[in-house]
Amino acid sequence: MSFLNKKIISFEPKAFGLDLSDLSIKVLELEREGKREKIVGYGALDVPPGLIEDGKIIDKEKVAACIREAVKKAGPKKISTKKVICSVPESKAFLRIISIPKMKEEESQEAIKWEIEASIPLSIDQVYYDWQFIEADVSGKQNILTLAVGKETIDEMTAVLEMAGLAVYGFEVESVASARSLIDQKNIAKEKASFIIDLGSQRTGFIVVVKGIPYFTSSIPFSSESINDAIGKSLNLNFQEAEKAKVNQGIENAESGSPIFTAINSLLENLGQEIEKTLDFYGEMNKETIEVEKIILCGGGANLKGLIPYLEKRLGKVVELGNPWVNLKIKNNLPIINKENAVRYCTVVGLALRGLEYED
Repeated sequence: MSFLNKKIISFEPKAFGLDLSDLSIKVLELEREGKREKIVGYGALDVPPGLIEDGKIIDKEKVAACIREAVKKAGPKKISTKKVICSVPESKAFLRIISIPKMKEEESQEAIKWEIEASIPLSIDQVYYDWQFIEADVSGKQNILTLAVGKETIDEMTAVLEMAGLAVYGFEVESVASARSLIDQKNIAKEKASFIIDLGSQRTGFIVVVKGIPYFTSSIPFSSESINDAIGKSLNLNFQEAEKAKVNQGIENAESGSPIFTAINSLLENLGQEIEKTLDFYGEMNKETIEVEKIILCGGGANLKGLIPYLEKRLGKVVELGNPWVNLKIKNNLPIINKENAVRYCTVVGLALRGLEYED
C-alpha cells in the first residue's frame, strides 16, 4: 500500500527512500539497468538523542540538518533525486483490517471512511487516511487494509523534509515498507503467514504479514539498548564495552552458562513470551486466516549471535534472518551492503522499492 502519494506527471519517476527514526536516518536509492536493479547510494547517520522523541520531531532545524547530511554522505554515488518516500513511525500510525459488505468501489468510500473513524481514537478530520482492497473473508465480505496518521505528524514531517531541500512524494508506515522488502513477492500466493520481528535500538516491532499484507502490528520495549544495559550492569561494563561484548560473544554458548546469556536471559524469556502472546492474540482475532509459518528477524538487534537457534528452540518455529534483497533482480551481483548490515536497512529498502516503482 502506498500512503499519501502525490501523483505528479514526471520524466523522472523514481524517488529515494528515507527511514527517519528517533536515533537514526537511513537513505537508499535504487536504479534499474535493463532487467537488473542496483543500489545507487545509501547511508546511515546517527541522530543525537532528544531531537526526535517517540516519533515526534522536537527540533525541526537540527533534524533537517541531519537529513541533509545523511543525503550528502550517501555513496558510492550521490542520491540523484530530491524526490523522497519517507517512513512513518509505527507508533504514529493506525493500521487496521476492516470488513464491509461487497459493493462498488465508488460506493464504498463513505463506508470505509466511517469504519476508519470508528476504529481509531481520532476524528476523521484529524487524520490523513488511505486504504487498499484485499481478499474477501469467509463470509463473503470485502476486507480492506486501512491506514490513518494524524495530520499533525504528517504536516510536521513534511515541513522538516522540505526544510532539508527535499520534495515529498509519499509517506509509508514502517511495517508496510518492511513487508515489501522482506516477503518474497514471486511466491506470495504460496506463502503462509510470516511474523516479522524488527529488533531496534529502542523498541521491537511485531508485524504479522499474510500474502504481503501486514495484518497486525504491535511493539514492546525490548531493544538493543536494554540488552546492553543488562550486560553492563551484570558484568560491570560501560555501554560501549557491553556493546562490544554482545557483538563478539552473543549467546552462542547459552547451554554452557555464558555470562552474556545469563545477563540477558530474563529479557530473552520475556521476548519469547511476548511473541507467543502476540501469535495467540492474532490467531484468536483472525481465526479464518493462515497460520504463521516462519519468523523473520530484522533490525540491528537481529545480528545477536545465537539468537536464531535460541528462538527456534524456544518457539518451535522456523526462524530466519531477513533478506531485504529478496525482491531485487541482482542476479549474481552481490549488493554493496553486506549481509550483517543489510538487516538494518530493511525498511529503507522497502521505501526505495516503492520509489523505484513510483509511477506504477
